[in-house]
Amino acid sequence: MVKPFHIALTALVLGAATVLAPAQIKEYSLKEMITTADGAVHGQIINSVVFRVDSEVDGPELYFTTLTIEGTELNGGRAVTLDVTFAGGFVDADNGVYNSEAPSADDTKVGTNIVAFYKWSSNLGGDVSGNGLVASHGGLYRTVSGPNDTVILGRGKGYAINANTAIVDLMSAVRKIKKS
Repeated sequence: MVKPFHIALTALVLGAATVLAPAQIKEYSLKEMITTADGAVHGQIINSVVFRVDSEVDGPELYFTTLTIEGTELNGGRAVTLDVTFAGGFVDADNGVYNSEAPSADDTKVGTNIVAFYKWSSNLGGDVSGNGLVASHGGLYRTVSGPNDTVILGRGKGYAINANTAIVDLMSAVRKIKKS
């Protein structure tokens, strides 16, 4: 028979764990995303490479994915080709790691058209430096071309682009926020 004291103690411990360690994902407004990012690019993923790093400080078997994006800067319209890196990925079927904060496999396929917000980091983990996605998966958005314009697919409440948005409208918003 379970004693009331044990039930109360278990409830107290579980309640304390919930209070002390709640899961939190930062919500970004478009303005916060743009001011946090070093830049944003609209383009196509032309290459994807997953690599492993073993770090004395951060631990063994750190996996990262680097996407090469060829496209246009949202602020200024300059043509660019740049790499953006995020934690997670699989070198092959048996070697890699799933990261719940990484963009989905469908969002990161070679040939996919996207908008990516990025920020330079000298250490993304394991002494890997590069342009990291701002807000991990929250910094990458798929785009689709329609008869009149390209549209960024919104992700809902809490994301910088919460509703489907025409690329021209996003470019205008980026320029306006960068000027202020």
